[in-house]
Amino acid sequence: MLDPVSRVRRFNRAVTSAVGALDTSFLGRGRPLGAARVLNAIGHGRSDVAEIRDYLGLDSGLMSRLLRSLEDEGLIETTAHEDDARRRVAKLTRAGRREFAAYEALSNAQAEGFLDRHSQAEALLAAMDLIASALTRDRISLDEMDPRSAEARYCLGEYYAELGRRFKQGFDVTLSRDPDAADMRRPRGTFIVAMSDTLPIGCVGLKGTDHGYAEIKRLWVAPAARGLGLGRRLMHATETAARELGIKLLRLDTNSALPEAGQLYRRTGWSEIPRFNDDPYPDLFFEKRL
Repeated sequence: MLDPVSRVRRFNRAVTSAVGALDTSFLGRGRPLGAARVLNAIGHGRSDVAEIRDYLGLDSGLMSRLLRSLEDEGLIETTAHEDDARRRVAKLTRAGRREFAAYEALSNAQAEGFLDRHSQAEALLAAMDLIASALTRDRISLDEMDPRSAEARYCLGEYYAELGRRFKQGFDVTLSRDPDAADMRRPRGTFIVAMSDTLPIGCVGLKGTDHGYAEIKRLWVAPAARGLGLGRRLMHATETAARELGIKLLRLDTNSALPEAGQLYRRTGWSEIPRFNDDPYPDLFFEKRL
């Protein structure tokens, strides 16, 4: 039986081979993976060269060579940033947009082929999400978003579904004190989404009220991202936003069916208080003075 390190290395070899990371012609398009990844990043809306370099984890020398090779092929153009001549921006040419579209089609087909290899596609995706979250832990961003955005609605849908599974009586959002979106936008509050590349993996809302306090609502972390300290990061970001908005007192409620939530609150300075609302689902109530 393989030891843990050997199993990780086996996994690395399998992925490297399957995706064609070492091919001189990635997906048969005539250039290696590095150049294809730069083209992909630009095609998906990234234009600042320094940001692309950081996103891909490339050193400046390699980034310059990859950009030059794509420019020589007529696939991209680089120019000085209009507000800062020291920065460069890149954009696809017409030929570059065609090449980007070809890569997208081939990459989608490759991904579908991976899923077709296993009879439990959802289990395979869950494993991929878990691995990707762990490997990109240091690059998970916390972004303020409109609570009506697609990313926020995805997180909230997953959150409600999980409550439905974990509460004995199930969960019906229409019976809960669902916060108005306007109360979770500045200047009354905010809504924060944790993003792992393009995948939303967590959220939390700060709901403004007219009662002398604001409420923390809808804290959720995707199963694949649990154990990475993300819940604590989301709470810290929300408390920071509350301070910026001049909020002095925070309250929240939770249910004893979610013991990990109660543990997080107690460990981060929250005090248990009597019930302060008539929501039928929570049975634990906390507050924190900032």
